[in-house]
Amino acid sequence: MSIIEVKRLNKIYKNNKGKETHALSNINISIKPSEFISIIGPSGCGKSTLLQIVAGLEEKTSGELNWNSEEGEIGYVFQDATLLPWKNVWDNAKFPLEMRKKDTIENLEKLERLLDFSGLADFKHAFPKELSGGMKQRVSIVRALSYDPDILLMDEPFGALDAMTRDKMNLELLRVWQETNKTVLFITHSISEAVFLSDRVIIMSPRPGRIQKVLDINLPRPRHIELKDTSLFIEYVKELRGLLQYE
Repeated sequence: MSIIEVKRLNKIYKNNKGKETHALSNINISIKPSEFISIIGPSGCGKSTLLQIVAGLEEKTSGELNWNSEEGEIGYVFQDATLLPWKNVWDNAKFPLEMRKKDTIENLEKLERLLDFSGLADFKHAFPKELSGGMKQRVSIVRALSYDPDILLMDEPFGALDAMTRDKMNLELLRVWQETNKTVLFITHSISEAVFLSDRVIIMSPRPGRIQKVLDINLPRPRHIELKDTSLFIEYVKELRGLLQYE
């Protein structure tokens, strides 16, 4: 049973002179509950556009997008943490609950637990300017999870981080994902990151973005950084790199 079905989806942009840009062409994806799926491809291939269509932030031109879930709520994590600078960690994290009028005692207790296992319990009263880049992104992830969405959409959230912090955030994200059992659709430009995180990797072609291949990643879970040194991990990275060598 899939949580999301995308069928024959197309996206065409038209400027004020009537010129068309075909961003996405014949996209077909079936996403199962609790899957971790990464999307990888060259800049401008429509990865972010696809994520925004799934999120309802962008209209498709044609095709189908079907949710097999009653609620269909989405948590969206952007490349930049986009925290409100005048609010502390706690107030930023609970902001979606307040907006949805879901800031009940039960939900606030759940939020406390999310902050705790994300290592942010001691920073509840800190403001964004007092946090590192990795900590800001952790707040952003907790905020997206606060209202218990069905699916977490992440648009290259760790792209601006240094390699060491990025590794830490990959491990943190996997821990949160395993704890919450969410479905994750994750955009990245990093081949290694896609292999390390995912159950499946969707490889997209240059614009108009098409799905070139879907690669199953059969690596054991839970995953640790040492996994990147194994021959099987390296083989997956080589295969993905080969698929991304466009003419």
